[in-house]
Amino acid sequence: QLQASGGGLVQAGASLRLSCTAPGRTYAVAWFRQGPGKERDFVAGFSRTGSNPIYADSVRGRFTLSRDNAKNTVYLQMSGLTPEDTAVYYCAASRSVILSAMRSRNAYAHWGQGTQVTVSS
Repeated sequence: QLQASGGGLVQAGASLRLSCTAPGRTYAVAWFRQGPGKERDFVAGFSRTGSNPIYADSVRGRFTLSRDNAKNTVYLQMSGLTPEDTAVYYCAASRSVILSAMRSRNAYAHWGQGTQVTVSS
């Protein structure tokens, strides 16, 4: 199953790196986040076969997604954090999601336990 880690409490402007270990290389892996009282929204993800990640507009230029195929691990490097980034971050994986559906949380069958990221002002 998915294992997510790396959350914490930081000040605005700081950086954090989240890690997600997927079941295997043939999975598309994505990060979602759910802030207090909000829906679970797409943050960034890799398709099953793509090497270029896709990002939500709200994080593009601040967050960077990378992967270590030898470890089946995807990393979300978050920089320039703001209080608006405060949320529980979830790792998700799917063997069947198509590129056009990657931003939909309903496209993922496997979810990690979530890791809290709190950014203080």
